[in-house]
Amino acid sequence: MITIGLIGQADLKEKLQENDEFRVVFDVEGKDARKCLDEQLPDVVITELMMSGEDGYALLEKYRDAKFIVASELKSEVFVIKALDLGAKYYLVKPVEYGVLEQRILNVYEGERLGGKVVRKKSVSEKTLDERISGIFVSVGIPAHIKGYQFLREGIKLAVDNPPIINAITKSLYPSIARRFNTTPSKVERAIRHAIEVAWNRGKIENINNIFGVKVYNSSEKPTNGEFIALLADKMLLECAY
Repeated sequence: MITIGLIGQADLKEKLQENDEFRVVFDVEGKDARKCLDEQLPDVVITELMMSGEDGYALLEKYRDAKFIVASELKSEVFVIKALDLGAKYYLVKPVEYGVLEQRILNVYEGERLGGKVVRKKSVSEKTLDERISGIFVSVGIPAHIKGYQFLREGIKLAVDNPPIINAITKSLYPSIARRFNTTPSKVERAIRHAIEVAWNRGKIENINNIFGVKVYNSSEKPTNGEFIALLADKMLLECAY
């Protein structure tokens, strides 16, 4: 049984309680958050950032031992990076896809039990993963001849093998890709950003939405590198049963 605390997330309680693996131990607004966290630390805490009576960032900073997932309407990269730097395990932009949230809760719980690494099941081959990623890239319009194609694929594979790495994209993910391809983290970041821009400029937004079955983006909402990698890694984790 995974215990869960909700802070400013009343809309999630009913859905979470439908899962027999989860037990919501508190569901409070910001002003009551510290009292609950002082009394007990659940396995996972899902919090908003901007709340009446409390600052979500202050909670992240004070309760370093808590395993936080941020679910917020704030989607600027500045907000995301600050939350992750303060120790949040994941950052989800509302409205949250419940299947993704459920998997992230399991990732945090299992990742902590296994030392932060989620082990891929042997029944899923490396070739299968590469083929699935390549198929999505073709669909969304990322050409194979640009450097960002290979860097993106490697980044997604790293995030599938070790989901918490997406929380340290500049400190861990980019350097890991750079070592693999004998280049620099800054070149990795630029090449990935260029690959995403190519896809957006080709106007294949609807293909992306069709892949995920929901309207994830529109033409004016280009994702950051981290958001795009996390989204596709989630797709692999959810559909391939890692």
